[in-house]
Amino acid sequence: MQPEIIMENHLKVGIDIGSTTVKVVVLDHNNENCYVDYRRHNMNIRTTVLESLAPVAGKYPDAWLKVAVTGSVGMGYAECWHLPFVQEVIAAATLVKQQFPQTRTFIDIGGEDSKMIFFEEGRVPDIRMNGNCAGGTGAFIDQTASLLNVDPSELNTLAENAQTVYPIASRCGVFSKTDIQNLLARHVSKEDVALSVFHAVALQVIGTLSRGLDVRPPVFFCGGPFAFLPMLKKTFLTNLYLTEADCVPVPDARVVPAYGTALMAESQCQEPLAMRDFLHDIENLSIDNDVLLQNRLAPLFENESAFAAWKRQKQNFFVPRVDWSEVKDNRVFMGVDSGSTTTKLVVLDAEGRLLYRDYRNNNGNSFDAFRQALQQFKQVCEEHHFQPEIANSAVTGYGENLLKTAFGLHHGVVETMAHYLGAKSVSPDVSFILDIGGQDMKAIFVENQAIRRLEINEACSSGCGSFIETFAKMLGYSVADFARIACEARHPYDLGTRCTVFMNSKVKQAMREGTTPEDISAGFAYSVIKNCLFKVLKLRKIEELGDHIVVQGGTFKNLAVVRALELLTGRDVRFSDIPELMGAYGCALFAKTQPVAKPLTLDELLAIREFETEQQTCPGCANRCTVIQYKFSNGRCYYSGNNCEKIFANESEVLRKGTNQHHERLKMLFQRSIVSKEKAKLTIGIPRALGMYELYPFWNTLFSECGFRVVLSGKSTNPLYEQGIHTVMSENICFPAKLMHGHVYDLAKKGVDRIFYPYIVMEQKADEKVRNSYNCPIVAGYSDVMKNAIDTVERFNIPFDAPVVSLNNEDLLRAGCQQYLRTLGVDKKTADSAISAAMKEQKRFIAQQHQRAQEIVRLAKENDRMVVVLAGRPYHADPLIQHKISDVLSDMGIDVVTEFVANDTDTEVYKELVAVTQWTYPNRIFKAAHFVANSPDNVHFMMITSFGCGPDAFIIDETHDILDRKGKSFTLLKVDDVNNIGSLRLRVRSMVESLKFSRKMEVNKPFVTTPAFRETDRRRTILAPTFASGYTEFFPTFFKMAGYNLVVLPMGDKECVDLGLQYANNEVCYPATIVVGSLLKALRSGQYNLDDVAVIITQTGGQCRATNYIMLIKKALVAAGFEDVPVLSLALGNTLANEQPGFVVDFKKLALPALFTLLYADCLSRMYYAARPRELQRGKAKEIQNKYIEKSFPLIEARNYKGLRKLLAEAVKEYMANMDCNKPLPQIGVVGEIYIKYNEFGHLNVLDWLADQGVEVIAPSIYNFFMNSFVNRHINKKLNIKEVGQPLWVSDAIYKLIFHYAKVYDKICAPFPYYRPYADMFHDAELASRIINMAANFGEGWLIPAEMSALAESGVKNIISLQPFACISNHIIAKGIEKKIRKFYPDLNMLFLDFDGGTSEANVFNRLHFMIENEQ
Repeated sequence: MQPEIIMENHLKVGIDIGSTTVKVVVLDHNNENCYVDYRRHNMNIRTTVLESLAPVAGKYPDAWLKVAVTGSVGMGYAECWHLPFVQEVIAAATLVKQQFPQTRTFIDIGGEDSKMIFFEEGRVPDIRMNGNCAGGTGAFIDQTASLLNVDPSELNTLAENAQTVYPIASRCGVFSKTDIQNLLARHVSKEDVALSVFHAVALQVIGTLSRGLDVRPPVFFCGGPFAFLPMLKKTFLTNLYLTEADCVPVPDARVVPAYGTALMAESQCQEPLAMRDFLHDIENLSIDNDVLLQNRLAPLFENESAFAAWKRQKQNFFVPRVDWSEVKDNRVFMGVDSGSTTTKLVVLDAEGRLLYRDYRNNNGNSFDAFRQALQQFKQVCEEHHFQPEIANSAVTGYGENLLKTAFGLHHGVVETMAHYLGAKSVSPDVSFILDIGGQDMKAIFVENQAIRRLEINEACSSGCGSFIETFAKMLGYSVADFARIACEARHPYDLGTRCTVFMNSKVKQAMREGTTPEDISAGFAYSVIKNCLFKVLKLRKIEELGDHIVVQGGTFKNLAVVRALELLTGRDVRFSDIPELMGAYGCALFAKTQPVAKPLTLDELLAIREFETEQQTCPGCANRCTVIQYKFSNGRCYYSGNNCEKIFANESEVLRKGTNQHHERLKMLFQRSIVSKEKAKLTIGIPRALGMYELYPFWNTLFSECGFRVVLSGKSTNPLYEQGIHTVMSENICFPAKLMHGHVYDLAKKGVDRIFYPYIVMEQKADEKVRNSYNCPIVAGYSDVMKNAIDTVERFNIPFDAPVVSLNNEDLLRAGCQQYLRTLGVDKKTADSAISAAMKEQKRFIAQQHQRAQEIVRLAKENDRMVVVLAGRPYHADPLIQHKISDVLSDMGIDVVTEFVANDTDTEVYKELVAVTQWTYPNRIFKAAHFVANSPDNVHFMMITSFGCGPDAFIIDETHDILDRKGKSFTLLKVDDVNNIGSLRLRVRSMVESLKFSRKMEVNKPFVTTPAFRETDRRRTILAPTFASGYTEFFPTFFKMAGYNLVVLPMGDKECVDLGLQYANNEVCYPATIVVGSLLKALRSGQYNLDDVAVIITQTGGQCRATNYIMLIKKALVAAGFEDVPVLSLALGNTLANEQPGFVVDFKKLALPALFTLLYADCLSRMYYAARPRELQRGKAKEIQNKYIEKSFPLIEARNYKGLRKLLAEAVKEYMANMDCNKPLPQIGVVGEIYIKYNEFGHLNVLDWLADQGVEVIAPSIYNFFMNSFVNRHINKKLNIKEVGQPLWVSDAIYKLIFHYAKVYDKICAPFPYYRPYADMFHDAELASRIINMAANFGEGWLIPAEMSALAESGVKNIISLQPFACISNHIIAKGIEKKIRKFYPDLNMLFLDFDGGTSEANVFNRLHFMIENEQ
């Protein structure tokens, strides 16, 4: 019996366990605060909580407690200690509503996450949380402090004294390090860096979380960073145009979630706990062992003795050394590696033996670090009475140009070449060199002692030295200790291969599960190598590495990383005794091989004691770069911060700059005459963004001929970009799309009458052999996002025009333009003439580009000059987007041409192309690559791609293969809003220099792909990946009816994801990864005779990347050694070519059984999700669903449709008999990408998890996905998108017949109390048309807003959208229209969940917890 509790002895406790800290708040019976504690846990969470509570236990030993837990790591510990868990956003919102009801916007920055809540009276709080990315959070700020070598709290003082704000990336912590280190290398003050970081954090949080909503005062600032760093809060206020008076006074911002949790503990905690019992439980209850051992990998070493033996075996590769006493010649050769975080110095004697070495952190000052190294070297020389003469010297790394200029060093060497020379000295037969430094990763493939292939991590430094260092510090370890404990791990935790900031959530999940630091550290070692092999190198076969692997770079001082490489490759790995010095060592070796130069002395070098700096603003372009001039005491001068050398140029060996067609292209594109203000009937503003980099000649001419004045937005600059960043709706969309927001704001400032950006689904076909000419969904449909996010009519009283226009058919183009021009009062005759003139001008521009590119290539060949085809999208010509890469190349004396170099009439590339040619711009890139592959040795290929580009994830490998078959290298340059010009220069120089070390060989590799499926192959068993439970089970029956034997493979799993990542580009959408992996797992299983199997995949066509899944599968099968297995395409019609004469399905004969089966399966599925949370016996709902699926097969095969309907009626009765038919439950509707929405593994089984929480899941029918095609025929005709062929009355009649049958099935299921009838898609399309342009037919297209609207109309107030991470369609049709949907349905609560192989369950379920608790 519970004793009587005296109210004064009754305490309420809120415990907030975050990724880095524990916060505790204790309230008395009057909700008065009687104890607060905030401390870091360094992963020792249990002990930290006990220590935090000790003073409370001492003061109130006999207290009775109501306790609840919150925090990003708190859920697992709440389960372990049998305590209620409160989602931290709910806790914070509770506190705000109870204690600070005046709040309109809540902004919280935690250790690894950030949140915003928008409060409005009478509405559900609108809560925004960062997804998987920890950029712009407390951990990010801590990393910055570490780089500046100051305590985090000191950043505030520094920022208070700052003068200038510099652009720094905060979307990604690892990108930002490069930005910060570049600033420090330029001697930008720590004060300015600190303020710049705060500015970046503010932009990141506002841009990521506001997503089109205005941050309205009063604002409640919450979280440790705001509490400890007042200047951070001030920076937010500046960016939001607010003042301190607009803020809610908060007593202790650090502990807000803990405070809210304590308030909720009274209602959440059922029974009070005695203080002693509570502390005993915390100390003794542990997480279930089954949970502990999930997601684990093999240990790096079996035991300590195995580790010791391995270390002894590895101590075989020493660089030759010499003792000071043995040196006879005072000539030495010096090598310097001035890296991103460290400076390395190596000195060889006259015989090439290691005489001296130095390794030190440069603390952002490579000049001082090198000088200190020289001073130390001189001191040692004096101790040995040695006077060195530096016969030759070479320098590499980030500080190469600075040190070479300042000290007059003899040579500059690109890093990759320095590391190649160093590795070759360790292993003359080296076949593969892997160098991992602080910020970058380089891989060199060597064949016959010549460089065959060179890879550098694109833009991100995930998996590099800073990657491990960041997490070591976060978990409270030195880098050395963190490396040591990894070798002791028994069950390494699988952290995947995601980027550092994305991996934060994985680490939180591991911590939540009670994983030891040893197992997390070993998991990082595996992740570094997996990231390298499968993300950077995209390695398909281990054999590509050869037998002689050499590793180097500071990261490989961590022996756990070396061992992980051995385990994952099965190869013996070699490393020298100085892996961290191999760049400097290679430089010294290079210096020794060069002609004798004028020697240097240490005194000469050390005489360069100081320098003066002068900061200037470059007037060369609109970017207004801040350039720092260094004047050294020897009279030399060096400039840094100049993204090009137009105004401020450093000394160069290049006598003649190359031709830059990208510059010429911009002039030809935008320098056009416009109608004067006085004569103009109307002023139309056109954003200088996205598709306008190709089609501006057309639209400028069209409007000018109609008498309209055309006003372009300004040239892209960082200030322009920042104007619109707070309206960006999707944080992982590409930079060119984000930049569009700033251009629209710029046009509004210019006071135009209308803003124009057309909705172009179809571009002009390059030739008749391409399958299609679609635009990327972003380029096509971004006007919808603009209208939704900015709403120029409401905000500026300026209409935003987005007429639908199709360019692949002249009649449709004319119809679309005339339709739009009529709305502007243009008569038909004027419109016709203007359209003709516009078409003529556009053709002239395209022809001009091709002719000029051909001319540059011809002249280069005649003059023996190098040419680079710098290919990309049209908007990659924007200097801000490409970060002036074309200037870097031309400054090196290289001629640069665009992808227009390929002739449109050249169709040879299609003969050896696996990809489906669905998009216009990628088709042009394929042709450009084919042109280079078949050009002389002076012509090379580089490709610019934007971070997060969906189509490029599919075409990159294909482009690489086109070039590789002819022995040409493929250099990928990944760009984002981060100005990583230093990394890009390194890639460019490395490519150019590697050509000097490559042997020119005639290469003509055969084109290999999977065979056609012929008549003789009908005997083969066809393997199909699982789509979704409740649907895929029916497939074998249909194939049997068609005369084929089909086997549906098991649901995907972790092994499938790993295989998919290994054999498909890591940035393809998650469904593709699972599908590819599932098929490969089956083929590798040994269960099937490879001579008697084929694989199959559905193909839908259109703009979505799913059209090209078949290409991924074919390439993966070839790479994995299954090139003899045919791949089938299941597609309606013949629009998607795949050679499969032996696979003929009469879809007309299967149409009725397919329809009735679909209706039957949908009905079972909807009843299952309604019955599942109401079932009387756990598991009964699934049992019933499986039973009635199984019983339907013979009826379907016999075409017994009446029997199928009777069987469904029986299922209705059985469901109702086994559930509580009168149990009201909270409802959550589900929409999203079709695969992730229905595939249990793909969405982490969230639908069943919701049912376990007592939620009725309402998932729209798959019927909707197929039926929207009938609506699309009307849309295509009405909007002049495509010719519709068959008369509309025919398809309408078919639709009515199908809908009639759907109503028959509705009637059967009507007795089921929670049944939802089939939708009329024409009705739902009307709902969608209020929200989105109906031309949106990529992915699920307008169907997602239609289903959202239909759910909201039916009274559902909570909707989750499930989608693959970075799904290009969902940027537009889901996240992109969020604000517009809320206008129509203000009570609607929406949550967008992204999934891929690295998605953290903790992150997903924390966010779902919030939705459930908010509903209840």
